[in-house]
Amino acid sequence: MFRTLRLDAVLIQAVIAGALSFAHLHDLAAAAGQDGWKAWAYPVSVDLLLVAAWRRMRTDAGNRDPWLWFAIALIASLGANVATAGLLDLQNVPAWLRILVAGWPALAFLGGTLLAHAPAPVQEPERTEPPHVEPAPHVTVERTPEPAPELPPAGPALQSAPPEPAPAPPAVPVPPALLDHAQKIADAHQAQTGAPIDTATLRSRLGVPPALADAIAVQLA
Repeated sequence: MFRTLRLDAVLIQAVIAGALSFAHLHDLAAAAGQDGWKAWAYPVSVDLLLVAAWRRMRTDAGNRDPWLWFAIALIASLGANVATAGLLDLQNVPAWLRILVAGWPALAFLGGTLLAHAPAPVQEPERTEPPHVEPAPHVTVERTPEPAPELPPAGPALQSAPPEPAPAPPAVPVPPALLDHAQKIADAHQAQTGAPIDTATLRSRLGVPPALADAIAVQLA
C-alpha cells in the first residue's frame, strides 16, 4: 500500500509541474504575439523535445547531442517559468524575446529530426565464456598379469624307427634261354675284365628293358 501511495504522489506532482510549465509557456508565447492555437502549440513542442532528448539519452548515453537538445528545451521551459513570474513585463515584451519565440518552431523541428534520425548505437554481442570444465582425474588401470599356460610334461623321446628296406623290384619272369645267354655274356665279361658284369652293361649287351635286366642280374648273382 505504501508503494502505491508513493507512486500516486509522484504522478500527481508530475502532473502539477507539467500543467504549470505548460501554462507558463502558453502565456509567454501569447505575450510574444503568438495568439490562438499557436500559443498552445509552443508548450507541446517544448515538452516533446524534452521527452525525445531524454529517451535518446537513455539509449545512447555516450552521445552528447541528446544532452544539448535536452538543455535547450529545459532552458526554454525554465525561461518561460521565470519570465512569467513577474520578472518580465508581458504587456511590453522585448524584440529579442519575440525573435526567440518566433524562431523556436524551426529550432525544435531541427532538434526533433536529429534526435529521431540519429543512428542507433550498435550493441556488441555479449561474449559468453565457455563453461569451465574440470579435467577428469588421471586414472591408472593396473592389469594383473595372466599366468602362463602350463605345458604338458615332456614324454619319452620317440625312438627313431629303423629305415624300411627298399622294396624289392617286382619279379619279372626270365626265359631260360635268355638267362643262359646272359650267363655266357657275364662269364665272358668277367674273363676279360676280371670283375662281374654290372646291370647297365648287361642291359646294353642284351638290349632288354631295365626291369628285365635287373631280374637277370639278380638271378646271375
